[in-house]
Amino acid sequence: MASEEASLRALESLMTEFFHDCTTNERKREIEELLNNFAQQIGAWRFCLYFLSSTRNDYVMMYSLTVFENLINKMWLGVPSQDKMEIRSCLPKLLLAHHKTLPYFIRNKLCKVIVDIGRQDWPMFYHDFFTNILQLIQSPVTTPLGLIMLKTTSEELACPREDLSVARKEELRKLLLDQVQTVLGLLTGILETVWDKHSVTAATPPPSPTSGESGDLLSNLLQSPSSAKLLNQPIPILDAESEYICSLALECLAHLFSWIPLSASITPSLLTTIFHFARFGCDIRARKMASVNGSSQNCVLGQERGRLGVLAMSCINELMSKNCVPMEFEEYLLRMFQQTFYLLQKITKDNNAHTVKSRLEELDESYIEKFTDFLRLFVSVHLRRIESYSQFPVVEFLTLLFKYTFHQPTHEGYFSCLDIWTLFLDYLTSKIKSRLGDKEAVLNRYEDALVLLLTEVLNRIQFRYNQAQLEELDDETLDDDQQTEWQRYLRQSLEVVAKVMELLPTHAFSTLFPVLQDNLEVYLGLQQFIVTSGSGPRLNITAENDCRRLHCSLRDLSSLLQAAGRLAEYFTGDVFAARFSDALTVVERLVKVTLYGSQIKLYNIETAVPSVLKPDLIDVHAQSLAALQAYSHWLAQYCSEAHRQNTQQFVSLISTTMDAITPLITTKVQDKLLLSACHLLVSLATTVRPVFLISIPAVQKVFNRITDASAQRLVDKAQVLVCRALSNILLLPWPNLPESEQQWPVRSMNHASLISALSRDYRSLKPTAVTPQRKMPLDDTKVIIHQTLSVLEDIVENISGESTKSRQICYQSLQESVQVSLALFPAFIHQSDVTDEMLSFFLTLFRGLRVQMGVPFTEQIIQTFLNMFTREQLAESILHEGSTGCRVVEKFLKILQVVVQEPGQVFKPFLPSIIALCMEQVYPIIAERPSPDVKAELFELLFRTLHHNWRYFFKSTVLASVQRGMAEEQMENQPQFSAIMQAFGQSFLQPDIHLFKQNLFYLETLNTKQKLYHKKIFRSAMLFQFVNVLLQVLVCRSHDLLQEDIGIAIYNMASVDFDGFFTAFLPEFLTSCDGVDANQKNVLGRNFKMDRDLPSFTQNVHRLVNDLRYYRLCNDSLPPGTVKL
Repeated sequence: MASEEASLRALESLMTEFFHDCTTNERKREIEELLNNFAQQIGAWRFCLYFLSSTRNDYVMMYSLTVFENLINKMWLGVPSQDKMEIRSCLPKLLLAHHKTLPYFIRNKLCKVIVDIGRQDWPMFYHDFFTNILQLIQSPVTTPLGLIMLKTTSEELACPREDLSVARKEELRKLLLDQVQTVLGLLTGILETVWDKHSVTAATPPPSPTSGESGDLLSNLLQSPSSAKLLNQPIPILDAESEYICSLALECLAHLFSWIPLSASITPSLLTTIFHFARFGCDIRARKMASVNGSSQNCVLGQERGRLGVLAMSCINELMSKNCVPMEFEEYLLRMFQQTFYLLQKITKDNNAHTVKSRLEELDESYIEKFTDFLRLFVSVHLRRIESYSQFPVVEFLTLLFKYTFHQPTHEGYFSCLDIWTLFLDYLTSKIKSRLGDKEAVLNRYEDALVLLLTEVLNRIQFRYNQAQLEELDDETLDDDQQTEWQRYLRQSLEVVAKVMELLPTHAFSTLFPVLQDNLEVYLGLQQFIVTSGSGPRLNITAENDCRRLHCSLRDLSSLLQAAGRLAEYFTGDVFAARFSDALTVVERLVKVTLYGSQIKLYNIETAVPSVLKPDLIDVHAQSLAALQAYSHWLAQYCSEAHRQNTQQFVSLISTTMDAITPLITTKVQDKLLLSACHLLVSLATTVRPVFLISIPAVQKVFNRITDASAQRLVDKAQVLVCRALSNILLLPWPNLPESEQQWPVRSMNHASLISALSRDYRSLKPTAVTPQRKMPLDDTKVIIHQTLSVLEDIVENISGESTKSRQICYQSLQESVQVSLALFPAFIHQSDVTDEMLSFFLTLFRGLRVQMGVPFTEQIIQTFLNMFTREQLAESILHEGSTGCRVVEKFLKILQVVVQEPGQVFKPFLPSIIALCMEQVYPIIAERPSPDVKAELFELLFRTLHHNWRYFFKSTVLASVQRGMAEEQMENQPQFSAIMQAFGQSFLQPDIHLFKQNLFYLETLNTKQKLYHKKIFRSAMLFQFVNVLLQVLVCRSHDLLQEDIGIAIYNMASVDFDGFFTAFLPEFLTSCDGVDANQKNVLGRNFKMDRDLPSFTQNVHRLVNDLRYYRLCNDSLPPGTVKL
């Protein structure tokens, strides 16, 4: 015993030293090594048993339990059975003797260690494991301990980690399912007993407004008055011990509900009991009493009671989240909803003492979160099931949800509730689409609720009604979606508005338009307050209160303009004629507002509070342009109608809009406003395309400004947009006009002169521009290249999907610039930033205008590139120039992807040199690099080469295959094919999961489309190599996210030759597996059933992988020299 005593003292001092502040990392490593070596000794557990019973040092106890945990989970197979019996008997005794005095984290760890033994040995060698837990729960003294053991068992045995064989996992689940009814019965009993015991002694409070809460709605929701009466009982005051037991029981239930199927074991009485406890979360009175009684203990009790409510709601939500509901359980669900809506009514009840909002503010935040989760699950998973019950009052439910939503104490809570409304509106929309005959009936049922929702959401985005809350929202910091808190708030609100508009267009319009109109009046009335002072026009509104009111009105106008824009889509298409007058009213107002803003130049006006009002005025102006842009599809539809009637009204709308846009296209205007104007111009040119656009003086003005060499250039983005618009005006065919009336010759001439003006400086550059004797500094040359190519590339990209005529004209105008680019390219090959831009331009040309460029010139470009990208140049780009260099190579490979996809024989002569470039020059440089750069593009190019040029490798004619039956096709270029396949195989051995997923998809596609796995060369030389690599990847768990995809790919490969897979590959694979003995290999082979359907086969694959890993784990943990029978 002395040695144990001495060891304990030594261990205690080591532990104290290890956790002492002054101990160096070096010394800590030494101690760690010492402790690990001690734990590895056979029989170390005996010392640990002594340590556990003899020490009060937490560190020592934790260390001793870790030794046991390691022994049970990793070395249990090699422990003699006598020792196992001793451990199974000693640890539970230790727990029983000390559970009240042990710190909770030590006690929980000891419970987990005992459960780990049960996981290995129950029921065969540890038959009373579960019975002991049930006995602990039933004995009042040890109930808490039993509940902790039960929860740990549920966590560790129902969904065990991978250190068990599949057969054992299935056995444990079955054993636990057999116990579910008993366990649920016990837990129900515990909760009911506590409730009843304390209810009897609870004094009945005098009648108060909160007691008589069974109004009409309640009798509607709950058919049986008895349950209403039950739920109206006052909530009992629990002592700390009972509170603790109930919280443990509810935690157990929540975990059990996460994995047991819905069935009759979950009885009505259990559900009712859980709901009793859910009331703790919304019982303000109990919390009040706790705080009135003053003592800190009572306050803690108040919090604990709130926590019981949270736990009960967690149980309810676990049940709610199950989508698969057996018939016999539907009635229970209905009862659950009724009881939860009773709680919802309680939470949202108005009385004199409390507003709903202050009531919600007093509740625990987690409780509100859980309650919102419940409502979301109800609407998303169960509403369609429940709505058909005549006794379930959906409209009343929406009334409660409405109160709950608009009294949320936090923004996040409000967002979550808006999500629920969005789900409800989606449900309603899809229901109406599937039952168009009932559309009116459905809408009539919900109309009032929807109009109310719309009005309230619109009020919530206006400072006029909701200033205090809106001012709390941050409008500066961007979140992950690149929007501020305010923008997110507005966007989510407008989505709800839009969904209501889709269902009730007339109501929505008549609700929104008057509000928009009010704010527009204020804005349009500002003109009378503009005075001219020495420094220019000034807004003569100076009183602080007036400035504040103006600020609020402008913010609201900006939001309402966005709302008006968001609704544009509901005026087009089939409803164009029916809603024409409403849309016209909106568009006319928008045109008027944009013109007004541009004419009186509100964006340049001095104000009393420039930091606030100036941004407001700019924002309103920008939003009015953006809202008008949203109506471009409506204008396009109007354009085609107007074409038939030639109405002056349409011409005037477009001309006035251009008068509003043109003054803004200048460097003197703020970027936000300038870009809004440019986008609107692009929409007019691209979407609306009126014939007369080019003849409007305002448009001529813009042409002159852009082509004038002396005019100051706009910021890059705006310059690109304006040039795109002007090019599109000349290139895009006019709608509803025959080819003969398109005026192509004139437009073609104008386009040529536009492009000529835009590329003037660029075309004068010479290949010597980069040499030391150049006339112009290199940086200036780079600026010209960047500015010109960004504009030209954008013009080509926007024309690429258009008619042949448009593309022809475009290429004629660009031809000289393209030739200049090709001549300049070799000179700039070492300037990767320039090469990057040039290749972007060529890539866009290849995608959009390769037919127009013609074969000889295209061949010249490809040949130039292939000559320039030597192995040395590729290595320099990839290895030494960082991300820009890699981007250059990626763009080059993208251009080649376009080339190899081209049908016909034109570019086929390039295939050998493209494949050689990939396999002999690019691939060797990147193959061993861990970085994913260039790899994805290279493999996409190889895939496209195979996919679009299959006959380059497999010469097959229909006639030959018919004559020879299933005889193999001739194979050509075999070495190149094999090299490509080998590269794919290598890529599966690398850690990059995105590349793995992409390449697996490519192989599967080639098999689906071209029967890759069936080809003789693949079957005989590669098939099982690929299967082997994929299996090894599963065993290593390096790409776990792709388990399912890998399993399907293995099946598709094996299915080509199932006999070969089962008789040759599988035995060979098992033979080559290290870390498992012959007997285990036999078991693995026997367990792999010869199923040939996909689900069973993939299940067998995953079973093989799991069990192989399990056996290796067991074998690694056996002491050296262990004899295995």
